[in-house]
Amino acid sequence: MTAPVSGSRLKSTVAVLAEGRFAGRRVGTPCGRAAARWLAGQLRAIGASVTADEFPVTGVRELHRTPEFSWSADSAPRQWVHRRDFAEHLVSADLPAPRTGELALADSDEWQGKWVLAPDLGVAARARAGGAAGLLVPRGTDPDGWMPKMIVGPPVGALPVIAVRADLHQEMVRTGSGTVTASMPLRAVEVAGSNVHGVLREPTAGSPRVLLTAHFDGVGDDPQQRLPAAADNASGVAVVLEAARLLAPLLPDHLGLAVSLLDGEEAGARGSAHHAPSVRPGTYVINVDGAAQLGDGAAVEAGGPAHDLLAALDQAGRETGVPLRAGAMPSDNRRYAATGLPAIGIGMGMPGYQTPAETADRVETETLVAATRLVVATVLQLAVHSRGLTALPHKDELQRGGGEIPAARRTGTAE
Repeated sequence: MTAPVSGSRLKSTVAVLAEGRFAGRRVGTPCGRAAARWLAGQLRAIGASVTADEFPVTGVRELHRTPEFSWSADSAPRQWVHRRDFAEHLVSADLPAPRTGELALADSDEWQGKWVLAPDLGVAARARAGGAAGLLVPRGTDPDGWMPKMIVGPPVGALPVIAVRADLHQEMVRTGSGTVTASMPLRAVEVAGSNVHGVLREPTAGSPRVLLTAHFDGVGDDPQQRLPAAADNASGVAVVLEAARLLAPLLPDHLGLAVSLLDGEEAGARGSAHHAPSVRPGTYVINVDGAAQLGDGAAVEAGGPAHDLLAALDQAGRETGVPLRAGAMPSDNRRYAATGLPAIGIGMGMPGYQTPAETADRVETETLVAATRLVVATVLQLAVHSRGLTALPHKDELQRGGGEIPAARRTGTAE
């Protein structure tokens, strides 16, 4: 009899990766490398042969101090809260010390030394030529009132650019005057990422291999604020580790099984871009990015020659009762598909995405369990079809116990 899916082990993995000692797991940081070492130990514990490979990552935005922002208009200055009221714009030039200037509207004639309220970046060239202190552009928030953090984007510009919460931006436009004092200590850095690979079994000649992937990096903590990165993507890592643990003793001897825990996804899927060209042709890739909140179903995106993989996933969804729906999954799966590998990306929600509210307590145990069962059942289906079998011994045992799958009716299949 095979061991059941362990909800407690899944939750423990998420909780550990979200701890302060890993500080948001940003690529190229000591805490990100510490997370990679911890994960290597987890792979060895389930019997994998582990290797790591490094790769360069350029253009990562790093806040080297907490930004400041205040606005006064015929009253005492109002101090705004970083990531609630304002946030860094990725094209911003580094402004380490506070800069004070009057407020100017986008249709004003004189911008010299002023902070310009602009609807977008379309006035950036004029603002630079006119000697503006910087640009203030509007930005929305998530449902919890946070401005999610990002660490890569368009090239850095010549002026400080600050994203202001949309309603506050409108208030400033309506007022049309006042003084702004702001800093934006944001620099672009070059770092090294490190993927962690584990091989649990090599395939026999002519047989397929399954590669389970998930990125372990996050966007990193702010200088004075934690961003735990529990949903994105400690949850996906937990699912991949648990699925690999269960599959290793269960699969027939001919089928290969490997795990890649990827760095640098938040910096443009750099880890998978580095790894994908070296993966053996014909390898089936299953990527999990977000397994925190199932909601109305798992989002699935397929790429490459993924017909057999999708058929296996479809059948697995029916077996496990996990609803599937076609949905964009712009994650590491796309890098593998771009090299001609059959690849699918699976996502089950990211509450608090890239904000301080992305905490371990918001990752649902039942969703972790459901995602693990779905991945395991998909791989078992591939094993059956790869040898023309009708069933695998003990397969049904794996789908029982270890927590409940939400009793949701199937809402459709990925296409």
